[in-house]
Amino acid sequence: MAIPIIYNIRSIIIRWASNSVAVLGIAGVVAVFVAMLSMARGFEAALVSSGSPQNAMVRRGGSSSEMESVVTLSQVKVISDALGIAKGYDGNPLVSPEVIVIASLPQRSTNTDALVQIRGISPHTFEIRTTVKIARGRCFTPGLPELIVGQNIPKIYRGFELGAQPHFGGRTWTVVGIMDAGGSAFDSEIWCDGLVLNQTYKRPAFIYQSVTVRLTSPYALAELKNSITSDPRLTVQVERETEYYERQSQMVTTIIKVLGFLVALVMGIGAVFGALNTMYSAISARVREIATMRALGFSEWSIIVSFICESMFIALLGGIIGCIIVFPINGYTTSTINWQTFSNVAFAFRITPGLLAEGIIFALLMGLIGGLSPSIRASRLPVSVALREL
Repeated sequence: MAIPIIYNIRSIIIRWASNSVAVLGIAGVVAVFVAMLSMARGFEAALVSSGSPQNAMVRRGGSSSEMESVVTLSQVKVISDALGIAKGYDGNPLVSPEVIVIASLPQRSTNTDALVQIRGISPHTFEIRTTVKIARGRCFTPGLPELIVGQNIPKIYRGFELGAQPHFGGRTWTVVGIMDAGGSAFDSEIWCDGLVLNQTYKRPAFIYQSVTVRLTSPYALAELKNSITSDPRLTVQVERETEYYERQSQMVTTIIKVLGFLVALVMGIGAVFGALNTMYSAISARVREIATMRALGFSEWSIIVSFICESMFIALLGGIIGCIIVFPINGYTTSTINWQTFSNVAFAFRITPGLLAEGIIFALLMGLIGGLSPSIRASRLPVSVALREL
């Protein structure tokens, strides 16, 4: 015979003051747990969304990132003739050799410098990266020291508003456009003419870090790989753009997740002890009730299940409150360093239904652990001893 659930719900309401301690403790743990995971999810989404399954990136063989790669103009010309590359509006292959430079720029909030990735692009870049649009202003004029900046750049760094003239690399530039990259890592980059960027940093004119190409279809990657890797003039590697950016995100997301789990674990242990204390207090105050239920014929198993359900109800309330507390940070933008490129990347916290479900499950797990031992103790109270305590 099972104990009615309404009994546990009424008990929680009657003892709301003592139960609220456990509820708030679990709520705090869930809030931190979901916040850390949403941070990792947001960073990963910002980088992964930078790539397109129909784009491929060509870099020097053995390089793990664009920063470590060097591609020459002669190699770019060979790559342009490879199979599987789509044609642009002008009939030429959609190939974008790109220059990567890291610059130190002053932040608005802290007045300290942070590293920003500057990308020197080619005329075909916007045909290849179709998700990037000019939101305000215009594109730079080739050959001139003009910039288009991601929409996060003016918010984070001083002197990059539309029309501003920032100074870096020993040259004064003009911001002529603000681009919208849909929340991807490109929103944290500065773009300009690749030749001008090389000239500014006194690099050889036709040396690039990577080549991004538009495939004829997402399935043309194998054709492109075979065409490029079989050419003895090339010592490069070919990778789908989405796979490259997903790999770039792994180090930081792993660090955030590990730290998040450690913090949540430490706080969770405290919350479990809070639940234990709450349930033991409830049992001490309900000896008469437990004795009555045992006298009425309720089994030990029924009492264990009843008190575990009560503990999990308390945990569920805490989980729901924790999710409500943390939800307002959804979409909040912050930034961190990408350890693969050593540049700052702005990203938004992403609280998804899946993360909220994980938070609730974590809360229920704490409730189960916190309620198991007190439930067993309650079930083993001898009826005669319990009745003598009336």
